[in-house]
Amino acid sequence: LQARDREVRAHEAAHVAAGAGLASGASFTYQRGPDGVNYAIGGEVRISTSPGRTPEETIEKARQIQAAALAPADPSGQDRAVAAAAAAMAQEAQAELAQAKTEEAEGAGTAGSASAAGTSGAADTPESS
Repeated sequence: LQARDREVRAHEAAHVAAGAGLASGASFTYQRGPDGVNYAIGGEVRISTSPGRTPEETIEKARQIQAAALAPADPSGQDRAVAAAAAAMAQEAQAELAQAKTEEAEGAGTAGSASAAGTSGAADTPESS
């Protein structure tokens, strides 16, 4: 039980250290040993998985969530699931960012075309008169 206790505590400490600011303190499940001492046999760390205020912030936060989830030497299935969800969150934010840049570029192109057409129209008007 002592070895399991050390392993569990190290695992959860890795999550907390890598998830600075996003991870809460660890909580443990205990088992009383034959010596009367409670040993940690399981644990969990809550990690905030809410998106950021902007796509850039969300991407950065997702990277930190992934790092925190995969920080232990032997990530659990739940750890891997959290990391996968963070990767999906980053991918979605990256797509939003790409779409915003595309729209911005199209907007700039449209504005440029409108200005050119307006200039062209203004130049044509005096000639027509």
